[in-house]
Amino acid sequence: MWTSHIASNMNFPAPLAVLGFLAAAAGLFAALAGALIAWFARKPKFARLLLVAAGAGAAAYFGLLLGFSFGSHSTTLARGQEKYFCEIDCHLAYSIIDVKTDPQPAVTRYLVTLRTRFDETTTSATRPKDVPLTPSPRVVRLLDANGREYAPQAVQGTPLLTPLKPADSYTTQLEFDVPKEEHPGSLRLFLYTAPALPDRLVIGDENSLLHKKTFFAL
Repeated sequence: MWTSHIASNMNFPAPLAVLGFLAAAAGLFAALAGALIAWFARKPKFARLLLVAAGAGAAAYFGLLLGFSFGSHSTTLARGQEKYFCEIDCHLAYSIIDVKTDPQPAVTRYLVTLRTRFDETTTSATRPKDVPLTPSPRVVRLLDANGREYAPQAVQGTPLLTPLKPADSYTTQLEFDVPKEEHPGSLRLFLYTAPALPDRLVIGDENSLLHKKTFFAL
């Protein structure tokens, strides 16, 4: 379960965020459908009332969405510190456990070893221990001091979409080629869930509008 004491992709409890999004979407649909029906039933006052209610609800929801985005902070985790990903429960934790450099003629090649761990302490006593969890699609980018992004040139080890059971972990080595002028201390790794439309509108989600991000230092 999400808590404010862990570094994660959320700064709002994930179950409440998901329920809030579903409730807001259902309420907006019901209000608009009701207004349309009332309009054709020649009850314009009731239709306008429903539209006002829909507008007020949307304003309140987007106020919360932007409020938690503005209240978020950009965080950079040190070597070994974990970033949890919360879909409903915060089961999966990621950390950088090793970084190697391999100088090339025009670039410096960085070999970053990322660990994925299923934190068994986040599961309930009733959850079967032999049922695997498949991670959501992740995107990995290396960012320099100017905000330029570098995608992995190669991936070795266990793929990031490999399912895990509670207490399981595996490592993935990511290879990045970065211009030589970039100092290692200015580089940060950004691991995030592949953006989808619901994420943009979920309160507290790292992928939501104007939300700050959690990075890994090299």
